[in-house]
Amino acid sequence: MTKTSPVQIARSFVLSFAALVLWAGAAPAAEIDPQLIARAKKEGQLTYYTDLIVEQVVRPLVTAFEGKFGIKVHFSRGDSQVNSVKILNEYRAGRVQADVFGLTSGFHVLVDAGAVRQFTTANGDELPAHYRDPNRYWVASNVYVMAPGINTTLVPATQRPKSYDDLLLPYWRDKMVWKPNDMSGAPGFIANILLSMGEERGMDYLRRLAKQNIKLVNASARAILDQVIGGEYAMSLQIFNHHAVISASKGAPVDWVRLSPAVVNPTILGLTTNAPRPNAGQLFVEFMTSREGQTIFQKASYLPARADVPPLVADLVPENGGFTATVITPEIQAKHLDHWNKLAAEMFR
Repeated sequence: MTKTSPVQIARSFVLSFAALVLWAGAAPAAEIDPQLIARAKKEGQLTYYTDLIVEQVVRPLVTAFEGKFGIKVHFSRGDSQVNSVKILNEYRAGRVQADVFGLTSGFHVLVDAGAVRQFTTANGDELPAHYRDPNRYWVASNVYVMAPGINTTLVPATQRPKSYDDLLLPYWRDKMVWKPNDMSGAPGFIANILLSMGEERGMDYLRRLAKQNIKLVNASARAILDQVIGGEYAMSLQIFNHHAVISASKGAPVDWVRLSPAVVNPTILGLTTNAPRPNAGQLFVEFMTSREGQTIFQKASYLPARADVPPLVADLVPENGGFTATVITPEIQAKHLDHWNKLAAEMFR
């Protein structure tokens, strides 16, 4: 496996917009293997487990895929942890149902159990290196950029943080909130600090941050952002930045804070071992990572994984937004997640 460190990934993650445009204009569309298409059509259907929002993006993806290939897609929506356990249990019971799935957490458990298989796709190979597995167990369908979100009515422009050190100022004591668990909460923030600053400096920072009396709310990152918008809190430390943009476009007093590095968490696409329809599942991955499929993510206000399909608001991603990012891959999660969870529980009660 490639030995590139998370810090090196973060530092290499800022690309010039001009370079992206040149690359996108020059690159031809990947050609999907005609034999794969023929085998997939013979299977005629597939089952997809997803944690994406159904009406926003899953139905448009399914409709486009079915119309293009004539292959029926059955999908089941659930949170990543629920889907991960479901896939694992079905594999162990010898009753695999899903052919393809998407997760933002829990993937390494499936790899360790042998419940997922390696694969190669032409479009997946066109993704940036940090959005595809060198061991070929996963590719990314889309990414989530997590950063602080503020209520613009409650926080004057002069008080907006410009660096992580600004979060330690007396002004922010008792004004911040986050969820206590998973990568969209305290563990994800802690991961970013330790990976970008290093363990010694990062731990010193976290000890000082713990004195700021951050509020804990057991809710989704979206629900906590809504509480920030409603004026219950001035800032949430971990929000999905595109959620803030969507709400602001509707008149809400909210903005996301461009601190470097932000956290980038990819949605992982994988294929199950012993899938009943392996070719149809693989073709669906090809479609989702193609320019056509990624444009569907774009139009649904998601952040596509392809560099040549920018988000509707281009500066939401590091490549265009002038900020760096720490990309948390499944391999990095597998190595450090228990440590991050333990620190969140012990330091931020």
